[in-house]
Amino acid sequence: MPEFYIGLMSGTSLDGIDAVIADFSAPNLQLAAHSHQPFAPAVREELAALNHSGRDELRRAAIAANEITRCYAASVNSLLAQASLTAADIRAIGCHGQTVRHQPADGYTLQLINGSLLAELTGATVICDFRNRDIAAGGEGAPLVPAFHHAMFTRAGEHRAIVNIGGIANVTDLPGSDAVTGFDCGPGNLLLDAWTQRHLKQPFDRDGEWAQSGVQIPGLLARLVADEFFRLSPPKSTGREHFNLTLLEQHLHGDEKPADVQATLLALSARTIADAIVRYCKGVTTIYLCGGGARNVGLVSLLTSLLAPRQVRLTDALGVNVDHVEALAFAWLARQTLNSQPGNLPAVTGARGERILGAIYRP
Repeated sequence: MPEFYIGLMSGTSLDGIDAVIADFSAPNLQLAAHSHQPFAPAVREELAALNHSGRDELRRAAIAANEITRCYAASVNSLLAQASLTAADIRAIGCHGQTVRHQPADGYTLQLINGSLLAELTGATVICDFRNRDIAAGGEGAPLVPAFHHAMFTRAGEHRAIVNIGGIANVTDLPGSDAVTGFDCGPGNLLLDAWTQRHLKQPFDRDGEWAQSGVQIPGLLARLVADEFFRLSPPKSTGREHFNLTLLEQHLHGDEKPADVQATLLALSARTIADAIVRYCKGVTTIYLCGGGARNVGLVSLLTSLLAPRQVRLTDALGVNVDHVEALAFAWLARQTLNSQPGNLPAVTGARGERILGAIYRP
C-alpha cells in the first residue's frame, strides 16, 4: 500500500519552492511527482528584506508568512493534480518554511510558515517548525538534511560525502557506518546569486558563465576566506544574517570589475567546500553534489579540480535528482515525526540527544 508524503522546501537562495510527493512504502523511496514554483519578485524582495531588522517587521513577517503559505498550498495542489492523488492519500506534508533569521547562539531560529493555514488550504496533515526542538536541546538546529543523507545514501564499505549546495552549502560525511557528521561549510549560491542580481538583474549566473568570464582577485579571496566562520569547528551553521552583500562590501576596495568579483565568489564557495571536505571528511573517496549549485558547471569544475583525486559526482548517479534532495528530506522528516522517530543527528547539530522534530497541524 502506498505511503505518500509531500516535502516542501524553500531555501536561502529565495529562488522558489521545490516540492515532491514521495512514496516510502517500497524498500527504495519512489518519487511520485515533483515541481518547482518560482517566487514572484515582490515576494522574493520582501523575504530578503525580512532577513534584516526594519519598520513594522512583525506585521510584515506575519503577512509574508500567510502569503508564502498560499504559495506552498498552490505547490501542493499542483503536485496532487500531477500525481492524480487527493489530500486524503497523503500521510503528511513536511514543510520547512522560509528562514528569515537563524541565530542558534541566541537560542532561536525563525522560519515563516503558517501551519494552520496550510492545513486548511490543503486538507492534509502539516508538519513544520523542525529546527526549534533541536535548538531547545542545545543544538544548532541545522543542518537537518544529514539525517536524511544518512538514511538515503549510506553504503557499507564506501566512504562518501554529500554536499548540498543551496544558498548555504553543507556537507555530510558518510563513512559507511553510523559515525555520521555534517555541518554548514559556508556560502554556496547565496553571494553568487546576490551579486548577479545586483549587476546583471538576473536571478542567478547560469552555469557560472559570468564568473568564468572574470579573473579571481587573490587579495579579495584571502580576505573572505579569513572570515571567522571558516575558523569555527563543527557543529556550526550559518545563513543570510552573516553571509550577505554587506559583508562582501566590507572587503571591496571599490574599483574591482564586477565579473572579477563574481569569479572570486565562485572560488570562495568552491574553496571553502573543498577545505571542509579535506579537513573533516578524512578518507572520503567520492563526493556527491546536490542542490541548485550542482547545476553550476563552473563551480562543479572548480570543485572537481580542488578535490582530485577524489571523485566528484551528482546525486543523480545515486538515483536522486539534485533538485529533489532537500524537498525529499523534509518529506522524510515529516515521516519521522509522524512515526515518533528522531529527525536530528546530535553529532551534526550539537544537540544533547536525539529529538522528535516538528509541530503537527491536523486537517
